Amino acid sequence: MDDISDKDYVIIDHFLRDDLYAEIRSFFLDKLPVFKEAGIGTDMDKHVDNNVRGDFTYWLDRKRDANIQELWNLVDEVIHMFNRYCFLSLSGYEFHLAHYPSGGHYDKHLDQFENRNNRMISVVIYLNEGWQKGDGGELEIFENDNESFLVEPIAGRCVMFKSAKVPHAVLEAHKSRFSLTGWLLYQPSALGQFFG
Repeated sequence: MDDISDKDYVIIDHFLRDDLYAEIRSFFLDKLPVFKEAGIGTDMDKHVDNNVRGDFTYWLDRKRDANIQELWNLVDEVIHMFNRYCFLSLSGYEFHLAHYPSGGHYDKHLDQFENRNNRMISVVIYLNEGWQKGDGGELEIFENDNESFLVEPIAGRCVMFKSAKVPHAVLEAHKSRFSLTGWLLYQPSALGQFFG
């Protein structure tokens, strides 16, 4: 919690128990055939632009996707920790599974929308087994206009950062890149699939 307060981001390796990681990755692979091409923007402005973003997503729903209940329990715990130690008053979340096929990327952006500013904390958990340098898909975090660093998308690694303050990009993937990505909200979201 200190890192995200001081630096606006935190990186935690081995974030998931092995059994929970395996459960989520298996669920991811089961749902892969129904992923949809991701868009940019919100509501009526939402559109697909492969020059900016090239991933496919499956939006999660706690009721429909009840077979990953342990994940939802973990999300509840994380929200509780942020509320207790960072005084954020988080009260909701939205999550999706993201697949960047070879060639997929996402240009530099913030996760906070201009007309919808309830995303407080971004959460990315990587599901890439056997990732190696050269596989691509690194998360680039921009600390200021001139400095950035890369986060390797290795299995079980979690990155959390302030949605409105941390510009970031996903470098081009050279093989399939899998992640569980979400946002902790200060008010309940509308249906996530309409927003990203």
